[in-house]
Amino acid sequence: MSFKVAEKFISINGESRFAGELAVFIRFAGCNLSCSYCDTAWAIPMDCPHEEMSIKELTDYVVASGVDRVTLTGGEPLLQEDIESLVAELIGRNKKVEIETNGAVSIAPLMEMAARLSITDEMSVTLDYKCPSSGMEEFNIEENYALLREYDTVKFVVGSREDMEKAEKIISGYRLIDRHIAVYLSPVFGRIESSEIVEYMKNSNMNGVRHQLQQHKFIWDPDKRGV
Repeated sequence: MSFKVAEKFISINGESRFAGELAVFIRFAGCNLSCSYCDTAWAIPMDCPHEEMSIKELTDYVVASGVDRVTLTGGEPLLQEDIESLVAELIGRNKKVEIETNGAVSIAPLMEMAARLSITDEMSVTLDYKCPSSGMEEFNIEENYALLREYDTVKFVVGSREDMEKAEKIISGYRLIDRHIAVYLSPVFGRIESSEIVEYMKNSNMNGVRHQLQQHKFIWDPDKRGV
């Protein structure tokens, strides 16, 4: 079994509940969506430049890094066959694993594996809801939201008032805050001002929801890879 690895590197997490923390990033090739604001469009094709790596090779790389947290991203990591085995192996090597998924692939196999192995906060799922401005909203699998746990995160990348209204509806409809799931509103870079998002949050009393900027886009050039 091998995985299509588009790039691997060490950096800080730019977003989600682990923003600012060191992590080993493993970016997989291939995505089933093509969002209007995608900042890793080069990794969308399954045949984009990549290397084939086994679970052992990836695990050895992570262990050798000395970094405790791992972020599996893409592309779309859940398109990789048997990604659950890689997650389990990394956790078995005392690593904390975050899986960044676009919300258009079922997380059920991942959650079933976590339940079977009694995995709790060693694994965290960061699930995107694709808002209208992404052009991909129809592909959201809303059944995923019932499967989320208190260790998980939902991220809404918003570029318009319509996007924020939809985010508010999903947050309320799935009781995300009441279920102690971390929820973030992030601006589409260069498309909407953070002040507009904060005003919407204030006017809608979005208690428990956090506004977040993508740190890596302010530390480095927004188009820079490997950061």
